Amino acid sequence: MKEAYLYETLPEGGVQCHLCSHRCRIQPGQRGLCHVRECRDGRLVTLVYDRVISLHGDPIEKKPFFHFLPGSRSLSVATVGCNFRCEFCQNFSISQYPREHREIPGDPLAPEEIVDIAASQGFRTISYTYTEPTIFFELAYDTGVLARRRGLRNNFVTNGYMTPRAMDKMADFLDAANIDLKSFSDDFYRKYCGARLAPVLESIRRMRAAGIWLEVTTLVIPGLNSEADELRRMAGFLAEVDPAIPWHVSAFHPDYQMTDRPRTSVRHLELAVTAGQEAGLRYIYFGNTPGHPAESTYCPHCGVRLVERRGFAVVDNRLTGPVCPDCQGEIDIVLE
Repeated sequence: MKEAYLYETLPEGGVQCHLCSHRCRIQPGQRGLCHVRECRDGRLVTLVYDRVISLHGDPIEKKPFFHFLPGSRSLSVATVGCNFRCEFCQNFSISQYPREHREIPGDPLAPEEIVDIAASQGFRTISYTYTEPTIFFELAYDTGVLARRRGLRNNFVTNGYMTPRAMDKMADFLDAANIDLKSFSDDFYRKYCGARLAPVLESIRRMRAAGIWLEVTTLVIPGLNSEADELRRMAGFLAEVDPAIPWHVSAFHPDYQMTDRPRTSVRHLELAVTAGQEAGLRYIYFGNTPGHPAESTYCPHCGVRLVERRGFAVVDNRLTGPVCPDCQGEIDIVLE
């Protein structure tokens, strides 16, 4: 149990959370929409500060990060809970657990212990992932600051629903983020995620402006966000922010409360690639399609393959610096 960051007290013992864009007003004994932050004795406390539900090593490509320390391994950390309720969530068993059961499972693990594990086992980064890291911000912040002191880097895999105040505080420790852009429709966000589109777009803008390395992922769901016009609008927005942002377009598979739709076809992903190319995006990748050539990185100047991937594995990496070895064109990538 730890007092939460970024909240204010309200009359009659309530509090208002300023961590995510829901900005929940929480009365005594109640929890916010994330179901892991509770008002107790006039204070907002986090229930997941010392309750880690998942801790293990992953390829950085699994997050996915393709332009941030490619080929390295990252220690992935998560607690239960989420401030979204996506009907297609592929980690629903832990993200929705407190909402459905009200319990807070997990193993006690302090920030110092997480950093010690990462450093001793040779991980280059710590990834706050699987559920929404914004809702376990206190654990992520304290761990991330310690990790920085030990020479480790930190990244978020996030829905992008944090407030500007939270993002400003993230600058103390965050090196990279992959934000889910689930749709370019506010109706989609409201109906299928219980959220809004505008705060996500603002987070993408602010994250890039803050100098945090940014990649974006869109899960392409047939019949919901797979039409060419919507894909063009998403690609156009990203290109307007920065054409160097890598865009991962991933194939949907039926899960959780959305089992009535088919898996995403390669044709739908190819529509996204076309939309991205027409908008001027330099790097567009397929996700959940192991073995497809669109998993690899190509030079945006001469077209030569620079990093070959199969699934989450880097098979070959020709880059020794942020320039193409063939044409000497600049490559947007973090190698060290």
